[in-house]
Amino acid sequence: MIERFLRGLEISPDRDAVRVGSDLVTYRQAHETALLWAGSLMADGSHGSVGVLAGKSRAAYVGLLAVLYAGGTVVPLQPSFPAKLTRRMMKMAGVDKLIADDRGLAVLPEILDEEMTVRVLDTDGLADNFPTIPVTSDSALSAPVQVAADGPAYILFTSGSTGVPKGVPISHRGFATYFGELDRRCDFGSNDVFSQTFDLNFDLGIHDVFAAWGAGATLQEVPPSAYRDLPAYVAEHGITVWNSTPSGIWMTREMEGLEKGALNGLRWSFFGGEALRCQDVEDWLVAAPGSKLDNIYGPTEFSIGICWHRWLGEESKKRGVNGTVPIGKVHAGHDFRLVTEQGEQSSVEGELWVTGPQISTGYLDPAENEGRFVDLDGRRWYRTGDRVRATPDGDLSYIGRLDSQVKVHAWRIELAEVDHVVSECDGVRDAVTVPKPAEHGTELIVFYTGDEVPESTLANGVRAVLPYTVLPRRYVHLDEFPLNSNRKVDRLALRKRAEELRG
Repeated sequence: MIERFLRGLEISPDRDAVRVGSDLVTYRQAHETALLWAGSLMADGSHGSVGVLAGKSRAAYVGLLAVLYAGGTVVPLQPSFPAKLTRRMMKMAGVDKLIADDRGLAVLPEILDEEMTVRVLDTDGLADNFPTIPVTSDSALSAPVQVAADGPAYILFTSGSTGVPKGVPISHRGFATYFGELDRRCDFGSNDVFSQTFDLNFDLGIHDVFAAWGAGATLQEVPPSAYRDLPAYVAEHGITVWNSTPSGIWMTREMEGLEKGALNGLRWSFFGGEALRCQDVEDWLVAAPGSKLDNIYGPTEFSIGICWHRWLGEESKKRGVNGTVPIGKVHAGHDFRLVTEQGEQSSVEGELWVTGPQISTGYLDPAENEGRFVDLDGRRWYRTGDRVRATPDGDLSYIGRLDSQVKVHAWRIELAEVDHVVSECDGVRDAVTVPKPAEHGTELIVFYTGDEVPESTLANGVRAVLPYTVLPRRYVHLDEFPLNSNRKVDRLALRKRAEELRG
C-alpha cells in the first residue's frame, strides 16, 4: 500500500495529496508527518492494530498513512457511528492505540468502558483528557517499515452503521492485486482530481485514496452539501475522477444537476456498492459525455472490487438484468462458480462463489467463517450471497441478494424484478420493494420516488410479472430514499417504515 503513496510522492512532492475544505496537505507534508507519527507509535512499542477515529480530516489521511508506515494494521473508525458499535469493533480488532481528530476525541468518552485501556497519539495537543502517546521529533522514521505482502493492511467491518459487525482483515497483497488491475485499465495522471464521497471505513473510500495517490493526483473531499449544486462543486475543485454509490446519481438528478454537459470535466466515473441502473448511467453520461464509466462490484472480503464492467451503451443494456448494468468479468487470476440452491454448479445462474489472490483469510471471529468461506478443490472460496447470471463468455449480471428473494403465498418473488417494473412506470424515478410481516404471512410494500402516481397505474405495471394474489399491498411515495452512512439506500429503514404502516 505504501508503495503507491511513495510513487505519488516521487511524481508530485509539492502537489496536494488531499484537500478537505480549506485544509490542504501536500505529498511532502503528509510523508514527513506520517514518518513522525509512525516513529512515535513505534517508540511507544505500538504494533498491530491502530484505530483511526476520525472523519474526513488531515488526521484521518495522515493517520492511516502513519499506521502503514509503522508496519501496523489500520482500523478506520467513524465518529458518527453509535458508540456501542464502535466499542465492539475496537475490541474485536484489538485496538488499544488511536489516532483521532477533534470529532473522534469528542465521542471517545462515550465509546470507552471500564474494561478498555486506550492511548491516543498526541498529534496536536488536544488529547489531554486521555492517556497519550507523545509525538517527538527524535522518534521520526527515516523511511517506512517494510512489511510482508500477506500481512494485514486494514481491518474493515462489513455491517455498516447497524447490525453485528464482521471484521475483515485485508492483506497488502490483496490491495496490490486490486490496484494493479485498476492501473492496467485506467489512465490516471498527476493532473487528475479524485472525488472522495465515501468515508474511510468503507472499502470504496480506500479505492479513492490509493487510486489517487498511486498517480500523484489530488484527493478532494466531497461533503453531502455539494449535491445541492454538484456541477458547480466539480468545476470549482477541478474534479476529473468521480466515484460514488448509484444513489449519488439520483441525488444529483433531484437537484437538477444532470443537464447536458453539466459535468463535462469528468474523465472517469465509477459506481459501486449498489446495483447500477442503465437509465441512471444514461442520465449521468448526458451530463458527463466525456467520461468513461465503470461499474465496480465486490464484497469487502475481496479487497474493494472483484468484477468490473465498462459501459458499452446498448450492449450493456442487453447484457444486464432487470434494467441494471452488468457487473462484468472477475479479475485476472481469479475463478468463479455459480452454485444453485441444490448445491450444484451451473453455467448459467446461481450464487456467485469466487476465489483468488484478493480473498481475505477470513473474519476476525473464525466462527463467522462458516457458511461464507468454503474450502473446495484445494482452494478457499467466498460465497457472496449474490445471485448472478452468466453469459457464455463469463460476463456476469447481478440479479439480487439471496435474501432479497421472498415467498408470498408460496410464490417465490424476486424483489429486484418488482423494483424494475415499478421504476419503468411513467413518472417513477426509483423504486424499492420490501417485505412486511402480516397476519397471513408476508406482503410487499413498494416505496418509490419521482412523481406521485395513482396506485392503480403502478399495480397494472406489476401485474405483468406477479399474480394477483401476491401484488404489493401498498405503494408509498417518498420525496427521497433514506441513505445509510455509506450513502446506499437504507433498506432496513424502509422495512421499519413498512412495518409501521397501518391498513
